[in-house]
Amino acid sequence: MLDVADDFDALTALEAGRHGDPFALLGLHDKRLLVLANGARGVEAVSAADGSPIATLHPVGQGGLFMAEIAHPVPYRLRIDWAGVIQETEDPYSFGLLLGDLDLHLIAEGRHRDLARCLGAHVTSVGDVDGVRFAVWAPNAARVSVVGDFNAWDGRRHPMRNRPPFGVWELFIPRLRAGERYKFELLDRDWRPLPLKADPVGLQAEPAPATASVVPDPTPFVWTDEAWLEHRSERQSPASPIAVYEVHASSWIRVDGRQPDWEDLAERLIPYVVDMGFTHIEFLPIMSHPFGGSWGYQPLGQFAPQGSLGPPRAFARFVDRCHEANLGVILDWVPAHFPTDAYGLARFDGTPLYEHADPREGFHHDWNTLIYNHGRHEVRGFLIASALFWLEHYHVDGLRVDAVASMLYRDYSRREGEWIPNMYGGRENLEAISFLQELNTIVAERCPGTLMIAEESTAWPGVTAPAAAGGLGFSFKWNMGWMHDTLDYLKHDPIHRRHHHHEMTFGMIYAYSEKFMLPLSHDEVVHGKGSLYRRMPGDEWRKCANLRAYFGFMWGHPGKQLLFMGGEFAQQREWDHDSSLDWHLLDNERHRGVQRLLRDLNRIYASHPALYAQDTVPSGFRWVVGDDAEQSVFAFLRFAAGAAPVLVVSNFTPVPRYNYRIGVPHAGRWRECINSDATSYGGAGMGNSGQAFTTGEAAHGLPDSLVLTLPPLATLMLTVAT
Repeated sequence: MLDVADDFDALTALEAGRHGDPFALLGLHDKRLLVLANGARGVEAVSAADGSPIATLHPVGQGGLFMAEIAHPVPYRLRIDWAGVIQETEDPYSFGLLLGDLDLHLIAEGRHRDLARCLGAHVTSVGDVDGVRFAVWAPNAARVSVVGDFNAWDGRRHPMRNRPPFGVWELFIPRLRAGERYKFELLDRDWRPLPLKADPVGLQAEPAPATASVVPDPTPFVWTDEAWLEHRSERQSPASPIAVYEVHASSWIRVDGRQPDWEDLAERLIPYVVDMGFTHIEFLPIMSHPFGGSWGYQPLGQFAPQGSLGPPRAFARFVDRCHEANLGVILDWVPAHFPTDAYGLARFDGTPLYEHADPREGFHHDWNTLIYNHGRHEVRGFLIASALFWLEHYHVDGLRVDAVASMLYRDYSRREGEWIPNMYGGRENLEAISFLQELNTIVAERCPGTLMIAEESTAWPGVTAPAAAGGLGFSFKWNMGWMHDTLDYLKHDPIHRRHHHHEMTFGMIYAYSEKFMLPLSHDEVVHGKGSLYRRMPGDEWRKCANLRAYFGFMWGHPGKQLLFMGGEFAQQREWDHDSSLDWHLLDNERHRGVQRLLRDLNRIYASHPALYAQDTVPSGFRWVVGDDAEQSVFAFLRFAAGAAPVLVVSNFTPVPRYNYRIGVPHAGRWRECINSDATSYGGAGMGNSGQAFTTGEAAHGLPDSLVLTLPPLATLMLTVAT
């Protein structure tokens, strides 16, 4: 037995997994080879060249340490006897530093834009040895280990090397392969064990409700979407038609009684969305989230796709197939808050690392979640790197940023005394504002043509103004005010709508203050609100008619379009994330009619520039009839340079309006391109026989006019016939 009295305390700490610098002892030092192999029956050092024996290591103490003296050190491997199972491997503690100083400095400064390349788990080679390199940021931990099936989840087996002062821990485990499950075991600064943690920069996660990270397959995905990417900027500009189908991937449909995966969705969802004429699919968060009831809004992994939908390559293949079908892909992304789950980011290294320490800044009472510390460089860098990862690595076309309003205000949903003012005594969250500006600036520079969409529900100015001009720099903002006002109007019995007429017109007062998207999102069909269908008054016929008229009004209104799944065929039940949409409703002619209308609205929308090209400028819109509250009639014109104007007329009562005169800017025949009361849509077929001719009589300040029949609870779209 070697004399190790001088190192007794250090070896005892190493045996117990309480040594902060394992590389100082483990491996070969001054002819002494020390190996930690808890549970092994024996350890032998053999030649790396030919496998011949070099030395037999002897047990030291009772904690799994083995030691030998090697008089003439040569490259070696370890031959470990695990109770009869022989493992031959290189020594993890024989390898030098893994991450370069530049990477470490950029991580510490929050400026590493490719964080997923250096942190996390990566199949790689060090010299001629294959294995997996692990790295994690945990500056306040006393010890960090990699644990997994490969070491019986024993944190003493693979303690990592600390890289002070950067707070990054790293380790190369030779011969490990893709597909291994792993977590990090951390001891806090007082050497107390923390719950095992999933990898914050893990690129793959096991299926929920399990929470381990998975070593990803390093094989590069071969993309075929060059043509899509080349033209993406023009497809996604404010002057382009954008109609978004919002989807919760796990509940869109059931396949043989189970939740779909990416392959199922590629085969079923993509052709459906193409047939319906939408330009984009937007997914509720698909980042790894073990709790399905959060719908993805409490993500555990900001870099890993949801494991239950399939491996990362399957998601990449789905995006590629969307682009092949000329569909864009938008992901909901959550940089405002994260779950308190012990196996996640919460007190990751025993301190409030990603979150604020003070609950007045760091805890959301509404969602029981923790709030990112957007003033910390490393946290900002982590979130920006996550956004770039989805946009660059997966070729995603945009991110819808969740809960922006909660980020902008320090007193968001808080009573007096429950929040801390900013340095100037105000309620604005200066750090979060700066973060959003930096995020959107970097995305615009690195990923031109991609979309950044804000879910922002207040009157915060300049959400879509350039960050350089003091705005937040988003591409579009969800128009929550328009959505609330119009849905409130529609819920009233038609006899009372004349008292709420302004709710349908008010949106145009501020329509050009931002670049808006009109959202009928998942939030409007949950938590007891009922489906869009249920929110319409009247019997089945009137519910469907109201919904068709509303969709016609919406698709004619300035702003890009977004509709949550099921709305397109008048889903009756409130959305349930644990069950499929009620596709059987399409056996009913009225529901099938609503679906046909949506399909035709998307087709008309995309083929008439007047409906989209000037969404963000006042010259693209003119009220013709905005004050007929008594009859609940609205009429407006949409314009685009060099294109035929479109007249949109809505009658939100069940009473037909005959001989209704409406001013128009051009004489001649106007073609009825949409009539939501058409029999093919489940309506009564009342209208204008598909066309109308001007009378030569001026009206509403326009040089000519049409005399129309306005069907009950219906919207018409007419355009100048060519």
